[in-house]
Amino acid sequence: MANQPHGGVLKDLHARDAPLSKALAEEAHRLKDIVLTERQLCDLELIMNGGFSPLEGFLPEKDYKSVVETLRLSDGTLFSIPITLDVSQADIDVLGLKPGVRVALRDPRDEQALAIITVEDIYQPDKEREATYVFGGDPEHPSIVYLRNRVKDFYVGGKVQAIQPPTHFDYVDLRYTPAELRLHFKKMAWRKVVAFQTRNPMHRAHRELTVRAARQRLANILIHPVVGLTKPGDVDHYTRVRVYQALMPKYPNGMATLALLPLAMRMAGPREAIWHSIIRKNHGATHFIVGRDHAGPGKNSKGVDFYGPYDAQDLVTKFREELNIEMVPFQQMTYLPATDEYQPVDEVPKGVQTLDISGTELRRRLKTGAPIPDWFSYDAVVKTLRESYPPRTKQGFVLFLTGLYNSGKDAIGRALQIALNQQGGRSV
Repeated sequence: MANQPHGGVLKDLHARDAPLSKALAEEAHRLKDIVLTERQLCDLELIMNGGFSPLEGFLPEKDYKSVVETLRLSDGTLFSIPITLDVSQADIDVLGLKPGVRVALRDPRDEQALAIITVEDIYQPDKEREATYVFGGDPEHPSIVYLRNRVKDFYVGGKVQAIQPPTHFDYVDLRYTPAELRLHFKKMAWRKVVAFQTRNPMHRAHRELTVRAARQRLANILIHPVVGLTKPGDVDHYTRVRVYQALMPKYPNGMATLALLPLAMRMAGPREAIWHSIIRKNHGATHFIVGRDHAGPGKNSKGVDFYGPYDAQDLVTKFREELNIEMVPFQQMTYLPATDEYQPVDEVPKGVQTLDISGTELRRRLKTGAPIPDWFSYDAVVKTLRESYPPRTKQGFVLFLTGLYNSGKDAIGRALQIALNQQGGRSV
């Protein structure tokens, strides 16, 4: 049986507003509009499909202040990340924004109207307070940098009515809404589901970790990677999804399923772990794996961690009764060559040989073409990563020549291409 949604009711705005969708679409043509940012687009998608239940829109000021200061909505419901719609003073003036005004929200990729928001209030947030309370205050934190440099000066609060979901052309069959994933669990007769959050490629250790967690709880596994905004520098989601697809056949038949989450991560560590737990609960999961330094952005330029290694697990534990989703602590796995198996680090007897490959070392091997052992990953996974990140000796490059008409650039270009092709190595 799928877990109950956060707040007791799944706020599926598409189902609620389906009878009105045609009228709303026609109304949107007559309204002024806001073209969403990429982050706002991710947030709106999860507001509309119920992933952010119990939210039905962007936070008004009373809810925003309450979430920032207390991790709760103004009615007392646990919610740890402020979901906001930022606008500038120019936007307010041009759109005539004020309480009661209705505005269409448009997809930045194709300008399709996705929803209509009815403005409840417009307010100027205390960004420094938000930076300190939500993200910890370190000015190098990527979300604080985003908050200070890209977020506009005012927030608009109000509920939304859904017209249509954003259009996706990639991995459509893996983009389950909460309602669809709940139905999938029901059809499969899955009573317990352990959700695994990731924004990185997965290897053998991740497979062993998730299988171990599921077997200990007589549960099934939901691999639920983020394909919205993640940390700058992360592997692109196209490559990651191909990796997940290559990994899925390695699970015992019928044990696991893969679904993609269009979330814009904030890398907010402990608060984000609460948020992720709520989101997975809304998708029907009964258990959620919370890792070491869960959703943390790593270290700042001085080598200091933004968050403590177990801050996220501690905060989720503090609110476990309200969350009503069981936390599964992430166990660091290590490879034992003598027995050809993975075991949690804290269960390995002293003196037993173990092997590990760090993320830095993996990137070096991909970059140089050095071998990656099969005890670390699977051939299909390594093949996918090598195709996306070939070593420099196998990468092509482009030379762009420009000049006046009849200046000889075409002849130089042909000669240069022939010389480079004759030399061999990279494709030109």
